[in-house]
Amino acid sequence: MTMPTIKHIRAFTVRGGGADYHDQKGGHWIDGQIATPMSRYPQYRQTRSSFGLNVLGTLVIEAEASDGTIGFAVTTAGEIGAFIVEKHLARFIEGRKVTDIEVIWDQMYFATQYYGRKGVVLNTISGVDLALWDLLAKVRGEPVCALIGGPVRDELTFYATGPRPDLAKGLGFIGGKMPLKHGPAERDEGLKANIAAFAAMRDKVGPDFWLMLDCWMALDLNYATKLAQGTAEHGLKWIEEALSPDDYWGYAALRKAVPQGMLVTTGEHEATRWGFRMLLEMGCCDIIQPDVGWCGGLTELLKITALADAHGVMTIPHGSSVYSYHFVATRQNSPFAEFLMMAPEADRVVPMFYPLLLDEPLPENGRIRTSALDKPGFGVRLNPDCALHRPYPRP
Repeated sequence: MTMPTIKHIRAFTVRGGGADYHDQKGGHWIDGQIATPMSRYPQYRQTRSSFGLNVLGTLVIEAEASDGTIGFAVTTAGEIGAFIVEKHLARFIEGRKVTDIEVIWDQMYFATQYYGRKGVVLNTISGVDLALWDLLAKVRGEPVCALIGGPVRDELTFYATGPRPDLAKGLGFIGGKMPLKHGPAERDEGLKANIAAFAAMRDKVGPDFWLMLDCWMALDLNYATKLAQGTAEHGLKWIEEALSPDDYWGYAALRKAVPQGMLVTTGEHEATRWGFRMLLEMGCCDIIQPDVGWCGGLTELLKITALADAHGVMTIPHGSSVYSYHFVATRQNSPFAEFLMMAPEADRVVPMFYPLLLDEPLPENGRIRTSALDKPGFGVRLNPDCALHRPYPRP
């Protein structure tokens, strides 16, 4: 089989209509009071959109092969990412064989290192990388999971992230991860409220249901330690992303300070094998949680999880729907997965990327059969009703 080349790479933005999961409005729990690094400022405490969580918007990458096959992917890098793709990264992609994913990643990363390394640049590289995997798998007529080793299990098992773990239990999920409401700026009153809310939820879900806290980079070491100790008697399974992602030393100290048996998890806002090497070698966490749309894409995630496996640490990716599912299906050190509850009240199982993506498989009773991943590529389609804008078109 003669492999086609990559003829075009295109970058689009899309805004509004729920097409960006960070741009939820109208009382959606995602934009409610959730502790963040900006909770220290009262004017930015009540909603996450108030400090700009939604400003980037969605980036859609299309990669078209010389035989007409099109692969695509989505991430959160918006117009900045579109500029980077069209003005810089395209030179490393167009004209290459569709199998040249490794060298394309290498060139994109090192060519942007002087202004990148993490953040929006890695979000952009991740989106391109996922689009190239989607393209290659479609050219070969196989699902992405088949290209990276094939499933090691018959079904994926999920915990749910959202403010109502009690409802998630009724929907069949193995656990629930609650967003933390109050940060250190709200002092002991906020700490007591956090512990009380957790204890009340434990009473609702019973003793055996996994219950976790998502702290979203909001805490300091002292507060996180007190929170872990205060929730231990109520069965906190893990404390997630408690500190700034740059505070490797704090994470190492927190892991030593939490009660025995409690897990420390982080990595949602970490990127590349080098960032995760720091987490792993410094003993910062028990589980790493890379987002495949932000950490460097699937190409980099495979390197990251190999490091984690060698350190005896599980890889449980952050959200990401099908982009995570195809990975989790193939890795023994990823025994379960996260499902982000996108319904405004977290009371229903709905697709993460709707309306932008069609055909996302959904958990039934907290599980998805890996046979649901058998379609070519990542198995999803762009919704033709969602208008895309290409802000930096090239000839």
